[in-house]
Amino acid sequence: MPVQTINDIPTPALILDRAILRRNLTSMSDRLRQAGVALRPHLKTAKSAVVGRMAVEGHDGRITVSTLAEARYFAQAGFKDILYGVGIVPSKLPAVTELRREGINLRVVTDNLPVARAIADAAATGNAFSVFIEIDSGGGRAGLPYPDLPGLLDIAKVLHSAPNVELAGVMTHAGHSYHESTVEGIARVAEQERQAIVGAAETLRGAGIPCPIVSGGSTPTAIHSRNFTGITEMRPGVYMFNDLDQEFIGSCAAGDLALSVLATVIGHYPHRNQMLIDAGALALSKDISAQEFQPKVGFGTIAEAPAKAMAVVACSQEHGFVEADAPLPYDRLPIGSRVRVWPNHACITAAAYDRYYVVDSDVDGGKTVVDTYDRINGW
Repeated sequence: MPVQTINDIPTPALILDRAILRRNLTSMSDRLRQAGVALRPHLKTAKSAVVGRMAVEGHDGRITVSTLAEARYFAQAGFKDILYGVGIVPSKLPAVTELRREGINLRVVTDNLPVARAIADAAATGNAFSVFIEIDSGGGRAGLPYPDLPGLLDIAKVLHSAPNVELAGVMTHAGHSYHESTVEGIARVAEQERQAIVGAAETLRGAGIPCPIVSGGSTPTAIHSRNFTGITEMRPGVYMFNDLDQEFIGSCAAGDLALSVLATVIGHYPHRNQMLIDAGALALSKDISAQEFQPKVGFGTIAEAPAKAMAVVACSQEHGFVEADAPLPYDRLPIGSRVRVWPNHACITAAAYDRYYVVDSDVDGGKTVVDTYDRINGW
């Protein structure tokens, strides 16, 4: 690859700082290893085989994905133990079977009896499956709600008794941790998460049904949990890159943000104290999660401004409207100059791009592109 600086890249572009990425990966890896908990990183954020390999260094290589396209991509990249973390439906079982016949331990998730029966029926024809039962630990998305766990034993008995089906365990995603604004609040959610999945596992074991894997999820709870007793693995994802939302809830510091969107200043409008950049809704996303904690961040903040003093306050499809409380520094950011935008939600922002332009702030402050990493998008 010819040497490029970030001023040579066509914009908008996705910039990944390798030095910060490595620090983030090492921090999570060390934390879970010290806790005696396996790491099954969720690669829905990175969607990159290169980043995935970095994430599992020193671990056994298990990963989580959120689409079947990701499952195929990571299988082709050599990953063998893959949890497809979205509730499976019967129409997708043939795709699962295809990968499993290639030697991939692609595991699936369900929280309902009809799907459990469909899996058992498919297994009766000779297809093998590995299944997790999903538990709702308070997030209110998918899963059997704890503590009632309606239907848990019915689902488990169907799976456990079916030929060619492994009931791998129970899993949850503590998504409500993203709405906590304090470390204490996140720690409470982490304990709710732990109690829900450990309680579900104990219910299964009490009925004579093995439950080998007890799987928790979410970056905030992986970072702030004070008790992992009974949990066998965690599935954090956004910790690799971090974003404004993670910073504001206390899961990372400002210096831990590895991902940004590079944009070009395309217009000055002093009469309304605005400038335009060529990164709009498609380049940044319209995710406003960080606004729950700091409304002025808009759709992302400008990295070149201190203390998040400039933000993208509005977006059309390809335009980002930049404002600040003070007069904008038009002389310092002339038309044609480059700025980087910190995203509210790294997972959603990254989804628009087919590659990362990789820089390394430990080498030259992140000015030179040292590599590119591909990504898998779509379903």
